[in-house]
Amino acid sequence: MKIVVIGGTGLIGSKTVERLRKRGHDVIAASPNSGVNTITGEGLAEALSGAEVVLDLANSPSFEDKAVLEFFETSGRNLLAAEKLAGVRHHIALSVVGTERLQESGYFRGKLAQEKLIKASGIPYTIVHSTQFMEFLGGIAQSGTIGQTVRLSPAYVQPIVSDDVADVMADVALAPPANATIEISGPERARLSELVARYLKAMKDSRTVEADAEAKYFGARLNDQSLVSDNNPRLGSITFEQWFAKSAQPK
Repeated sequence: MKIVVIGGTGLIGSKTVERLRKRGHDVIAASPNSGVNTITGEGLAEALSGAEVVLDLANSPSFEDKAVLEFFETSGRNLLAAEKLAGVRHHIALSVVGTERLQESGYFRGKLAQEKLIKASGIPYTIVHSTQFMEFLGGIAQSGTIGQTVRLSPAYVQPIVSDDVADVMADVALAPPANATIEISGPERARLSELVARYLKAMKDSRTVEADAEAKYFGARLNDQSLVSDNNPRLGSITFEQWFAKSAQPK
């Protein structure tokens, strides 16, 4: 089966491509660097020719409110239009648990716009809502840093490791379209401020973390339900401690 992975060279994309190729499928890892650009439309028709399944794993290069909305709307429209012409039979997109609850954030407004385009396209689809990736804990810490203090919400999170996400994306690519949203999540729940504090300690980072219920998460205020799934998610297998032991080491 021919499968096109948009954003196929990114964190999740590269791992998903590897898994699908190991299962014997013809996989195109599409990105602007490979001549496939969903914003300009360059290379889309050629890449999608003969494809049965498309995974959209691309992310906006900017988190600025206007830019991120324009990215997801333009990319989504161009990609879905090209898929219709190519006769693609399953469109899969990776989105975020809590997207509809976090519309105070420009990023999540962009993701919701993307999801609405998919649902209105007429192409059979599966949307995968994932909790935050463990690999982004460093970026989350940086987003809340002022001087040597990191101010973060104490709301619950349940982050998942990118390897577990890629396993799910590969499985979904080979399954029939759900025409629905499914959710995936890490195996453990913890407070964001406490988890980032553990991460920084593991990295021997001297910054201190302060829990602040008013601290914004990419523009949105959180509560204990914002970033976790209670919708019977598929759970990843890798725990915080396993990931810390393998990955969160000073370079």
